[in-house]
Amino acid sequence: MEIANFAHVHVLAPLCGKRTSGNVLLLMSHREKTIGILSGIVAAVCYGTNPLGALKLYAEGMTTGGVLFYRFGLAWVIMLVVMLLRGERLWVSWGELRTLLGLGLLFIASSVSLYLSFRYMEAGVASTILFVYPVITAVIMAVLFHERMTLAVVAALVLSLAGVVLLYVNGGGVTLSTTGVLLVLLSAVTYAVYIIVVDRSPLPMSSFKINLYVLMVCALGVLLFSMATGQAITLPRTASSWFYVGWLAVVPGIMALCLMVYAAKYVGSTSTAVLGALEPLTAVLIGIVVFGESFSARIATGILLILSSVVIVALRKQPERTETI
Repeated sequence: MEIANFAHVHVLAPLCGKRTSGNVLLLMSHREKTIGILSGIVAAVCYGTNPLGALKLYAEGMTTGGVLFYRFGLAWVIMLVVMLLRGERLWVSWGELRTLLGLGLLFIASSVSLYLSFRYMEAGVASTILFVYPVITAVIMAVLFHERMTLAVVAALVLSLAGVVLLYVNGGGVTLSTTGVLLVLLSAVTYAVYIIVVDRSPLPMSSFKINLYVLMVCALGVLLFSMATGQAITLPRTASSWFYVGWLAVVPGIMALCLMVYAAKYVGSTSTAVLGALEPLTAVLIGIVVFGESFSARIATGILLILSSVVIVALRKQPERTETI
């Protein structure tokens, strides 16, 4: 049973053993879709605030590993408290643990590569290039799960690539950092796979429980990454540092992760990726207003092409999925 379908078990469980009218089921379906759409939108905005915390902490001398360790570690502590207050069972099976470990490793790869890219290019541009992940999601679904590769997906792929090229080379012929672009593309691929695994894996548990384990794996993984790369993890030295560490833990951490899981459950992986259109727009706006990052017609065109590719993916006819309850 896919995780997207498992959501129906929780919603319909109180009705088991009773005769349920078609109108009630239809109402519940609309309610689930609304919850999924709103969750996807808010998750995208929350995730788009990553540059706000990361760049502020970089400016105060914190390393990439240090920023991410505190982001994931503090988020894990908060999530653990929430789980204990909810009285939710923490135990998972070995099979579930393996899936959660895989999700954690994917999220580590995506987060580390994205945060490293902020050191090589403007955060707004990096976050926009990251948004090719909806197209990557659609391509992976076609290749690995045999969803039909339609003309719409091909057109979206071409548009997104054109957008990346426009962002890569500016009007004066000066290119972005190749290292930065490759880091963002790695982040996009691993994030796309993360969304698909959440959608396709049989994890009969709440988003709180899923993210408790994902955050634990991320905190430990970033700690090992920092030790291996010689990056110091020091305590935040100022009140503002603690504020932005807390921001990263709660907003693009807990809120974005939990809401993204709800979105993937209720509207599926591709639609969740599409709803993330507000993510790069949020990051670009933060970059311009807070950090004074540049914005030109060429950058605007590149952003428009990438967002257009996502709209094409959104409007294409979705393959039917078999629901099992």
